[in-house]
Amino acid sequence: MTVQVERLVVHYVDKKDETVEIHLRNDEMPVNDKVNVFIEQLHHAYNGKPGKGFCGFSPEKNGVVSSSIQSYRQGEMHFYHLTEQAAEVLKEELNKYAFNETGYLIFCHYRFVADDYVMIALVNVKEHYSINQELDLTSSRHLDIAKMQLAARIDLNGMATALEDNRYISFIKGRAGRKVADFFLDFLGCEEGIDARQQSQAMLSAVEDYLSDRQFDKTEKDDLRKQVFDYCSDCVATGSDADVSQLSSTISKDDEVSFDSFYKEQAYDLEESFPVDKKTVTSMVKFSGQGSGVSVSFERKHLGERVLYDKYSDTLTIKGIPPNLKDQLERFFEEN
Repeated sequence: MTVQVERLVVHYVDKKDETVEIHLRNDEMPVNDKVNVFIEQLHHAYNGKPGKGFCGFSPEKNGVVSSSIQSYRQGEMHFYHLTEQAAEVLKEELNKYAFNETGYLIFCHYRFVADDYVMIALVNVKEHYSINQELDLTSSRHLDIAKMQLAARIDLNGMATALEDNRYISFIKGRAGRKVADFFLDFLGCEEGIDARQQSQAMLSAVEDYLSDRQFDKTEKDDLRKQVFDYCSDCVATGSDADVSQLSSTISKDDEVSFDSFYKEQAYDLEESFPVDKKTVTSMVKFSGQGSGVSVSFERKHLGERVLYDKYSDTLTIKGIPPNLKDQLERFFEEN
């Protein structure tokens, strides 16, 4: 068990006749092993969500949520009262943006490794069907954690030690794009800080320039790209920032010029640590694209070997078609 739950409160958000109603639980939920397992699943599902935004509380906005969390962190407010105040703000914001959302509003203070977090998540429910022993159809409702789109997590340690960084809060930008981002910024009383996508792209550019500058051969480049990608993937899985000094030790090895020195000398717009955007760093090891009914994806190391590109004829030639695709193609031509 890597997650230890300290406090958990769950309310219910109901949308009726274009108006949001919130049904409040009357106390905190008792913490037991089942609760710890549930929040651990929620924690890992949240870490796996792509395209997060990062922000910090804005003094100018003087938000109810920020002041409540600050009071709770300092021991001046009970956790349940924090959730009451935050739920009321959420209700106002949901009505303002006219989001058609219902589900369980989860507030949880938990510890992961050495860090303390407060997570706020709206999780929808999904109907599941099964057949019982009498061969009758039965249904039950389950929390649809995998599909959650409205969630934010406050790093209480970062809030205490790096208040001006504007990156100790992360949130899912969501399927509605900018509207959901605006919604969460208003709800939390925040201003957006570091851009994970921009920082990840700057890191990729710096790594590619470094690999070219050091004149590694193709195999060495592919191996080092994979190591950087694996390191960044681990950061995404744990919810931690990528550290440039660790990246440097990963790809510099015994080289005379370290990556750390290289990126500083070249003045890349890259922080010493930054949140990782997984979709961006995936391009380091994989090419992919889709359009006009065609979707193509392959590992970068195959370009020039199994996959050949001719820019003049605008064609890709694939040697060694995947067996399942080859089987589909052969059956199609046999039938036609």
